[in-house]
Amino acid sequence: MDRVTITEASQVAEARRRAVAAAQAIGFDETAAGRVALVVTELSTNIVKYGVPGEILVGTFEDATGSGVEILALDKGPGFSDLGSALRDGHSTGGSAGEGLGAVRRLSDAFDIASRPGTGTAVLARLSGVRPATADGSAAFGAVTVPLRGETANGDAYAVRERLDGWTAIVADGLGHGPEAAKASQEALSLFHHHRDKPPGAILSAIHAGLPQTRGGAVSVASFDRDAGILTFAGIGNVLGAVVSGAVTKRTVSLAGTAGHAARRIQEFEYPMGQDDVFVLCSDGIATGWSLDAYPGIAAAHPSLVAGLIYRDFARARDDATVLVVRGDAS
Repeated sequence: MDRVTITEASQVAEARRRAVAAAQAIGFDETAAGRVALVVTELSTNIVKYGVPGEILVGTFEDATGSGVEILALDKGPGFSDLGSALRDGHSTGGSAGEGLGAVRRLSDAFDIASRPGTGTAVLARLSGVRPATADGSAAFGAVTVPLRGETANGDAYAVRERLDGWTAIVADGLGHGPEAAKASQEALSLFHHHRDKPPGAILSAIHAGLPQTRGGAVSVASFDRDAGILTFAGIGNVLGAVVSGAVTKRTVSLAGTAGHAARRIQEFEYPMGQDDVFVLCSDGIATGWSLDAYPGIAAAHPSLVAGLIYRDFARARDDATVLVVRGDAS
């Protein structure tokens, strides 16, 4: 994902430029790219007026709901005491070109927001090049993944394979950061796709066997069987997972080592997981003590918004950072 820090008004134009470039790169026409420009302008202006410092994250998405541009606006400002009023069309977020968050919601094909007084605001907007006639289900997963500041190559990578009976997911964190870390994590993803029909332990074993010519890294693989209500997890290193079930967060066990170089053993662990639960998988660019306790019920939100909140509140400044969120009811 591309990241723009927002601290003053001149950065609104930079956020808009990068978002439009991302849209054009995947084939958006002038009208569709114009919608992206309006949404990013509104969200960036909102941060300037009420939430500095904040961030705009721009990426692309492709899943069962479609494909397009994904935008996250994250700040730690005062938040909204009356979210309903803020979402009304015509309620300006501060003199911007459009009509505030209501306009953002109207222009977006998927929209979600979390805001509490004193904790800031997180807004998600997804836009497709061709607007669907009707909404086609909810997103099964969402993620935030950004490189260390100052780097263009991201040493983290993730993937999700959706199945009729559940899903299989991976997060790989190449050792260190920069291009060589990115090479290791991308090779891990290639091996994941090749062995994706196997159980997590077998996938992880194949990745470990296939990374010796790279730096290696931390890798975790999880698979959810919806009918059995069981999540199976295997990890090497500090890519850590958790099942969030209501107010209870159950952390998964990942064993010490470096995939591709040193792993004394690879072991699967099983955890109960319901269709209303979410699974969260984070690289070590996210503090291990992350929690969603400040946002009761947030697990029901769009998974990209959940990922954005965890990133905003718990990202470390010293490394690439990835948060992957997958829903139990994903199909």
